[in-house]
Amino acid sequence: MQKTALLALSASFLSTTAFAQTAPMTVNVAGIENDKLIAEKFAFCAPDGKGKTKDGGNVNPAVSWSGAPAGTQSYAIIVVDKDVPAKFDDANKEGKIIAGDFPRQDFYHWALVDIPATLTGIAEGQDSEGLVPDGKPTGKTAYGINGQNDFASFLKGTFGGYDGPCPPWNDERLHHYHFIVYALGVPSLGLKENFTGKQAMEAIDKHTLARGEMVGTFTNKQ
Repeated sequence: MQKTALLALSASFLSTTAFAQTAPMTVNVAGIENDKLIAEKFAFCAPDGKGKTKDGGNVNPAVSWSGAPAGTQSYAIIVVDKDVPAKFDDANKEGKIIAGDFPRQDFYHWALVDIPATLTGIAEGQDSEGLVPDGKPTGKTAYGINGQNDFASFLKGTFGGYDGPCPPWNDERLHHYHFIVYALGVPSLGLKENFTGKQAMEAIDKHTLARGEMVGTFTNKQ
């Protein structure tokens, strides 16, 4: 009887601990409403009104957060588009359409880690320089460490910091951009130089105490 009671108590404790570790934080992305279209100001490219695209403002929106649990030693910001075509063979090609049910993959637009626990936000434009086609450096800043975003996977250069939405203009699917803030139980993830968004997520998953999320949308389909 005592053993049964002890097992039940242990299960209850583990359940409560797990809930505490995954309790949601509040995340606000200034200028972006949940499940609403993201303004061109924050996009890498935008509709040109003629069926193709033009340059966007490519400024990072201000991101702020609250509700981190006790024990938080650092934060990370990840922005990921989960609606990117798994292959780019037909992207932005005349006479081609990327169907809405075409296979998809994650595409990381921002991977900022080791944000000091004393901070509760990143200001608008603090981690972007507008449109820089040849890329931007990665590395340590006063507000965290930047890895590469996935523009580096098909454009020449090193793309550090934030780069905004730029889905193919012939893609029928509305793209969803997940702005996620993680509260972490370590002061640093110890990632190597030029780490990718995927590598950041592998490290983040091991140390997450809590997270919060806001989702914006974007399309270049006209």
